[in-house]
Amino acid sequence: MPGISRWRRASRRLVPVLAAGGLLAAAACTTGDGAEPGGDGGPVRVSVWAWYPEFAGVVEAFNASHTDVQVDWTNVGTGPDQYAKLKTAFEAGTGAPDVAMVEFQQIPTFVVLDALADMGQYGANEDEHLYAEWAWSQATDGDAVHAIPVDGGPMALMYRKDLFEQHQIPVPTTWAEYAEAAVKIKAADPNAYVASFGSDGGWINGLMWQAGCRPYGYSPAEGRERVTIALTGPECRKVFDLHGDLVQRGLMAQDPFFTADATAALDSGKYWTWAAAGWTPGYVAGSLTRTAGRWAVAPMPQWTAGGDEQGDWGGSTFTVTKQAKNPGAATTVARELFGTSEAAWDVGLNKAFLHPLVTDVAADPAFIGKSHDFFGGQKVNEIFVPVSEKLGDFQFTPFQDFVFGELNDRSAEAMAGERPWSTVLEETQKNVVAHAEQQGFTVTQ
Repeated sequence: MPGISRWRRASRRLVPVLAAGGLLAAAACTTGDGAEPGGDGGPVRVSVWAWYPEFAGVVEAFNASHTDVQVDWTNVGTGPDQYAKLKTAFEAGTGAPDVAMVEFQQIPTFVVLDALADMGQYGANEDEHLYAEWAWSQATDGDAVHAIPVDGGPMALMYRKDLFEQHQIPVPTTWAEYAEAAVKIKAADPNAYVASFGSDGGWINGLMWQAGCRPYGYSPAEGRERVTIALTGPECRKVFDLHGDLVQRGLMAQDPFFTADATAALDSGKYWTWAAAGWTPGYVAGSLTRTAGRWAVAPMPQWTAGGDEQGDWGGSTFTVTKQAKNPGAATTVARELFGTSEAAWDVGLNKAFLHPLVTDVAADPAFIGKSHDFFGGQKVNEIFVPVSEKLGDFQFTPFQDFVFGELNDRSAEAMAGERPWSTVLEETQKNVVAHAEQQGFTVTQ
């Protein structure tokens, strides 16, 4: 659906959220006390910025079930648009909401700006057992709780089942088989491609994650001014070696994701696969009308036969800003807008098509066993849910928007023939390290 597609574009280059004097020069804001009644004796009003699809129903459910706290919701724009407004408010020391929807990769940026309240001080650590371990790890740092997870994007391979069967091409289980399938697809239809290299930083990051690449390291608790950048290791390089080779050989297209042309290509037989995410069913079901029922989902190809490595593309959280007038009440909102609310997740699963990071919600037989007409009745969550359960630890930098922008731009140069694919990660590494050092970080490579 269109809201999902806009949401996931946040992996493009974002408006920088650096404070005027450098990333590490941001000043802390003061916070209020715990939950208290509103000034007129009524419920505490908590402002929320979020762009979730169908979010109005989630807010209505929360307000109907709470008498002491009420949510005032505003959609100020998706991803980069909201982050730009947050950055302005953080620099000004006023104007930020009490609670803000923030994607996982953006959390360290706002942490280093000292813009997020520690919800652990208001009981949020009690929720650790509710969430997928990898998601809780990305939302926290030691005992500090910077965010409450909501949804994720575990990756799997979406493919045209009818075309693979018609041409008797085995569905690839390894990346070597994927490359072989690309050759067979081109032989079967000279106008078709195995997929498109979409130059999307979040998608590229998910592929590297699945390859065992861990290119970033950052923990304010261990060292606020220290960051690790390691983009040139063999686990990272093999992703670009394989995909770059497919692009150069004309077996993989070069069209950006989430455009009208990309949708038409998926719906016409131009692309036979897409390494997609757990939110995919909601996006494609409303977009690909000609080929509905002809697609299926398979586990991601592995780099080693019999392997079980997984990656994630996308995901978001609720954070409490340090400008919150009542951080205790704001924490209640962040924890309970979704949390274990059946009413909220009814909207989240059936209207917004989120992939839940609350383990009990994800493990619900009704969710796992839900069949999708678009996928010919396949119960695709039987594939996506185990992926999320198996995801290992992964960290982001305090300037991930810059990193994603570099990955996108250097990949675009390679696709245009302006640089060898073998130099994409090397150049990205050099530029990211220089950027980090300019912001005052000590970089380990």
